Amino acid sequence: MKIIINNSSMQPLYDQITEQIKSGVMQGTLKEGENLPSVRTLAKELRISALTVKKSYDILEQEGFIVTVHGKGSFIAYASQEFMLEEKKKEVEAELESAIRKGRSCGMKDEELTDLFYLILED
Repeated sequence: MKIIINNSSMQPLYDQITEQIKSGVMQGTLKEGENLPSVRTLAKELRISALTVKKSYDILEQEGFIVTVHGKGSFIAYASQEFMLEEKKKEVEAELESAIRKGRSCGMKDEELTDLFYLILED
């Protein structure tokens, strides 16, 4: 598993790790049941605090992306298709919201945004 962190990013390190693991799960590069590196191993590889990695793993577990078995490690969770579809829908929604904010910030009216949306849908 390859995780790249950007120390100059405004995004917290734990969030960078979390997002990259989520992305790997969503894209299928991280498979169900696959073993993740231990907290200490990943912290050592990335040269960051183990607490940072632990926070990321805790978030991923809370959101249902990984399962941690005491004494055995953390594994990619067996996610249902519904769960994966819902996560993808949330990503699309966030990207649409971002696009609308950008359009409004440059003076586009709702009607223009709607027209543009339907024009893009036709492609």
